Amino acid sequence: MSYKIVVDSCCDLTPEEKADPHIQVVSLTLEVGGRTFIDDDTFDQADYIAAVAASPECAHTACPSPGAYKESYEGPEEMVFVVTLSQHLSGSYNSAVVGKNLFEEENPGSRKQIHVFSSDSACCGETQVAFRIRELCESGAGFEEIVSRTQDFLDHMKTYFVLHNLDTLKKNGRLTGLTALLVTALNIKLVMAGNHGVIVKIGQARGLDRALKAMVKKALSDVPDTADKTLAITHVNCPERAKWVRDLFLESATFRRVYICNAAGVSTTYAGDGGIVVTI
Repeated sequence: MSYKIVVDSCCDLTPEEKADPHIQVVSLTLEVGGRTFIDDDTFDQADYIAAVAASPECAHTACPSPGAYKESYEGPEEMVFVVTLSQHLSGSYNSAVVGKNLFEEENPGSRKQIHVFSSDSACCGETQVAFRIRELCESGAGFEEIVSRTQDFLDHMKTYFVLHNLDTLKKNGRLTGLTALLVTALNIKLVMAGNHGVIVKIGQARGLDRALKAMVKKALSDVPDTADKTLAITHVNCPERAKWVRDLFLESATFRRVYICNAAGVSTTYAGDGGIVVTI
């Protein structure tokens, strides 16, 4: 059956992946310092990072409208699968669901099958889910089987990240001024993870390298059997750091595939300049 995979723009894709005719991106909007950025192919990461650094206020993101999602479901494809940011982090999932309802109301005789997944992740976590859907579609699996096996995949997927700086957390009130000051002064880097779509702290270390090593150790402890899995890494403007993290993983584990991608706009907003996000 013909298929389409719709993702919001927090799904980090290389130019080659964006060229896949089966994948369609619906963009979020970013606002900071009185400026508006569209998270699409016009997004200038360097300009945006500079605008975020210059603004005393936190950058904000606006999810796509239900109408934008509804339009993305149009077309000849018999199956449409939608992957969004975790519903605990953004309204993108709810917007996609409302768009599905609108499409079905306006097309009562349509045989098109649509399913919306909350990735319970972001960045390369969304990418992992989209790749899994594509793999199942290409194998010839039916709609219900794809939904079931994709849900099982994302239920077991693990997400970890380390931020190079805490400016975003400080600006949006996630860290008190005193805590942010102490952490910055002591060069403490937080090791974070996704717990069913909710961000949790799992450790900390003095210095970025130590924090990244702690993240890798924790990830391999949680997922000891990696041979049939994809290691996906999103970096924010730090490709050499991403390769270094890749090599740390490969010193102790093997993977079916390793995927590295620079962050799009939404990922840049929340991971910040120099941030690293990993999913297995």
